[in-house]
Amino acid sequence: MNLTATLRHRLAQTEDIPAIEELMRLAIAENMKPFLGPEEIEAAKETMGVDQTLIEDQTYFVIEARTDAGTVMVGCGGWGKRKTLYGGNHTVGRDDSLSDPTVDAARIRAMYTHPDWSRRGIGTLLLELGEAAAREAGFKTIELGSTIPGEPFYLARGFVELSRVTHTGRNGAPNVVIKMTKGL
Repeated sequence: MNLTATLRHRLAQTEDIPAIEELMRLAIAENMKPFLGPEEIEAAKETMGVDQTLIEDQTYFVIEARTDAGTVMVGCGGWGKRKTLYGGNHTVGRDDSLSDPTVDAARIRAMYTHPDWSRRGIGTLLLELGEAAAREAGFKTIELGSTIPGEPFYLARGFVELSRVTHTGRNGAPNVVIKMTKGL
């Protein structure tokens, strides 16, 4: 892997969805292993995945790296101006109504890094892009629904826990979602 790869970001497009889904699949399968067992990872999939409203709202980013082998997608994530805190198109309990920046928080949503590109600043770049765009849209605070593996990353970037809830997956395993917030 070329460590001098050049990163660039762009807004995700509908035609990116298959590549985003593959990146998410790899990230969930590999990046969660140090924190969760196989059953817990399977349960977590029920609250993770592509949310097309983020792409349609043009609030979802793709991070690409230019390497000797060509351009590869190494990360994806963004922010939401809707009330849904987390989850993909399939997640139960969504609220896709628009948030009011004067009273509601924006959302950091669906952040994933390719396992081969972990710990290279991709998550930080995605978070900074989302926070800057939400700030520019008039939001004063931002919230997210973190997994157990994501919690240390968000704590290190100034988020604080508001609450946590444990869902029970279809397989009976627990899936913890931590609601976190940060001022913009």
